[in-house]
Amino acid sequence: MSFDELGLSEEVLKAVSDAGYTEPTPIQEKAIPTVLMGRDILGCAQTGTGKTASFTLPMIDILANGRGRARMPRTLILEPTRELAAQVAENFDTYGKYNKLSKALIIGGSSMAEQSKLLDRGVDVLIATPGRLLDLFDRGGLLLSDVKILVIDEADRMLDMGFIPDVEKIVSVIPKIRQTLFFSATMPPEIKRLADAFLMNPKEITVARPATPGETITQGLLMVDHRTKRDLSGLQKKKRDALRQLIKKEKVKNALVFCNRKKDVDIVNKSFLRHGFNSATLHGDMVQSARMATMEKFKADEYDYLICSDVAARGLDIDDLSHVFNFDVPMHAEDYVHRIGRTGRAGKQGRAFSIAWKEDKKYIDAIEKLIGKPIPRITLDGQTASEEPAKERAPKEKSPEKPEEKSAEKAEEKAEAKKPSRSRASKNDEKKDVKKDVRKEPKKATPVKEAAEDLAADGWGEHMPAFLLRPVK
Repeated sequence: MSFDELGLSEEVLKAVSDAGYTEPTPIQEKAIPTVLMGRDILGCAQTGTGKTASFTLPMIDILANGRGRARMPRTLILEPTRELAAQVAENFDTYGKYNKLSKALIIGGSSMAEQSKLLDRGVDVLIATPGRLLDLFDRGGLLLSDVKILVIDEADRMLDMGFIPDVEKIVSVIPKIRQTLFFSATMPPEIKRLADAFLMNPKEITVARPATPGETITQGLLMVDHRTKRDLSGLQKKKRDALRQLIKKEKVKNALVFCNRKKDVDIVNKSFLRHGFNSATLHGDMVQSARMATMEKFKADEYDYLICSDVAARGLDIDDLSHVFNFDVPMHAEDYVHRIGRTGRAGKQGRAFSIAWKEDKKYIDAIEKLIGKPIPRITLDGQTASEEPAKERAPKEKSPEKPEEKSAEKAEEKAEAKKPSRSRASKNDEKKDVKKDVRKEPKKATPVKEAAEDLAADGWGEHMPAFLLRPVK
């Protein structure tokens, strides 16, 4: 199927063609006609499948007629992170270049005064993170009474980041008669509950089993041998050494390196720079302008490696990202899928490798349970990532014994148990002989002790007072 068969306008089709796309992805093929019909959608698809275009393309057509009024956006798109919100804004610029639509990006880390000016002019599309949106709403700089389409994107990530109460508050002030598009990579019970509360007779679209990595991603798990938790600095050094060896072994064009902690992001980046790698950092403590500038430089190939925290795990659409490395195994199994989903996008091949040690076993077990298969173990001495983990050899089965043999053996064992052990008897005799010899040998007593023995009285024992041992004049 081509985009021409989905019911999109000529302007949108021309923009899609200019972007170099000819065939829709499975979720785009199923979602776009449904959105154009005005129905609610509950979409569940793995990351990198084109969810963003599945709602931006039909929304551009729906918004082609009309104009947003001051402080009253016509559509609202909620995103969990600033990077994801910026990514969606870029999609509207790309696909809506032949339509005269206005948009506003409302995210933290940017000037609120500038954002308020955009809203005052009136916008058709408002793309926002929940926190900054509520801040503007509480200040009276925004009205949500004219929202016709609500998009809640990456709902499971909203749950992980604690944004669900904010989302519920936002939904409560939006008109009940609206079209709602609800997308999530996973569908835990809490997300299902929200979907039931927000949506009216939705069409459920699932293009892949929830939380499964793309089939185009080659995975591998490298185990680092480390014995104790006390020497964590030694463990980190071993992991950095292993990561550099793994990079040298792989043909890396560009890569994301994920760490669990922000301070490890800086440590790993310093190590990379010290060993001649062209790298930069990306984490939540950076100001928004610096984060955006770093991402633009990475996309422009000014950096080969981006050392980042999970702030970069979602919404980053990087063309031809060859590798993803997990310096730390993520503590949440879903994060593993989102991290490695940065590579192998749009049908391209990607490679993702994780470095772990024995204490990471519970996280690895959770990941393998979620994705439904083991992560292939690799080594640095030539084993490929396609090899399955080595299976333990089963012990050889003993040949079945006859009942007569078993009973005879048991009888013999009982008889032997009743007999006194010769070795034990001989040992006891030796001990007795030794005791007798010791008793026969007289002790060499000191003169004081001899005198004490002669003058021994009841009750004193060997501890005779010194005054009794003095010679009598």
